[in-house]
Amino acid sequence: MNVSSEPQRADIDALPGPAMLEFGTSWCGHCRRAQPLIAEALAAHPAVRHIKVADSAGKKLGRSFGVKRWPTLVFLRDGKEAARLVRPPSVTDITLALEKIKPA
Repeated sequence: MNVSSEPQRADIDALPGPAMLEFGTSWCGHCRRAQPLIAEALAAHPAVRHIKVADSAGKKLGRSFGVKRWPTLVFLRDGKEAARLVRPPSVTDITLALEKIKPA
């Protein structure tokens, strides 16, 4: 899912159920390398809302989550952070984080 405008932190905090925020940029090599890993892991978790956030130094949402490197994946359950991965190395790592937010 692509987000054309940056979501507000209050909207993210109010999200019901499982969600994954993906902070990064289209030109980031680490972000591009992670795309197939993210897609494969998410394929097995269709109930997880995937929100891509185009990040940069001036973006408030990324700063509010303390994002320093891309991609940073923040896994939320009912708006609360349950897990985080920075530059995820494998599908397995992403899947384990997704398991922490899956619906009961």
